[in-house]
Amino acid sequence: MTDTSTDDEREQVSVPSEIEFPRLLDFYDLQTADQTQIHEFYDNLRAGQLTTTRCTDCEAIHFPPRIVCPECTGDALEYVDLPHDGELFAFSAVRGGLPLGLREHEVPYVVGVVDLGPVRLSGRIDDAAYSDLEIGDSVSLKIVDIDGPTDEDRVFYRFEPQ
Repeated sequence: MTDTSTDDEREQVSVPSEIEFPRLLDFYDLQTADQTQIHEFYDNLRAGQLTTTRCTDCEAIHFPPRIVCPECTGDALEYVDLPHDGELFAFSAVRGGLPLGLREHEVPYVVGVVDLGPVRLSGRIDDAAYSDLEIGDSVSLKIVDIDGPTDEDRVFYRFEPQ
């Protein structure tokens, strides 16, 4: 074992008193045509319509929207409207473990899988506690604006009990 102690002073480093919200921790997609090939999904959502893609070759519908069909590998896809009302298929409470900077998420909050008929998708369930919900409850689409570290107008979807 080597003795690494010296009489020299150690270098001192400082920790910032405030941490700026880094882009790396922003979990919402950038939504313009320059940044994603599914920008039409976000354009539709911004206009108040939840959509996804349907393959015109094999008729498969998948969520989230795709640029290539995972069933037939075709790229002939079109956007189709999804219902705004669905049924709670499964749900859970998030009680902790949020990454640094996600102050908007006060725990606990509820996330769920919503059956919209053609697809099932996951999303946050707003305006309800875990104890208020049951499998099969009716929920409705809620579109929210994202306030984040970019200067872009961004949106995302959530659900709320009917």
